[in-house]
Amino acid sequence: MTDTDFMKMALAEARQAFSEGEVPVGAIVACKGRVIARAHNLTEALTDVTAHAEMQAITAAASWLGGKYLTDCTLYVTVEPCTMCAGAIAWAQVSRLVWGTDDEKRGFRRFAPDALHPRTEVVAGVLADDCAALMQQFFKERR
Repeated sequence: MTDTDFMKMALAEARQAFSEGEVPVGAIVACKGRVIARAHNLTEALTDVTAHAEMQAITAAASWLGGKYLTDCTLYVTVEPCTMCAGAIAWAQVSRLVWGTDDEKRGFRRFAPDALHPRTEVVAGVLADDCAALMQQFFKERR
């Protein structure tokens, strides 16, 4: 499985969020080539501003692994994480972070560019156009 394959799964989660009226962000955690967690935004459903896709995926992956560190894992997310999620990614010591489209307004690189764990490898722009198009469609329909 490639980064593109896993990002397609994250996009499927984002589409699920879209269908539920959530901001369409999806996340997948893969460990040693195997999906161990899937999630999408649940902030509306849970009335919880912290229920971002990344947070949900990190919690599910840690539960599956039976430990709080995701050192052998890659987190795939359709949109660049916010500062809160980047902090959680750092605390979980995620080995790799792969995202689709950049978030110039709320992405962590704008507010806290050094928020990630120093050993976290970052790959940006995987299926960026598809991820951006989904976000644009969602907000166009909301306006």
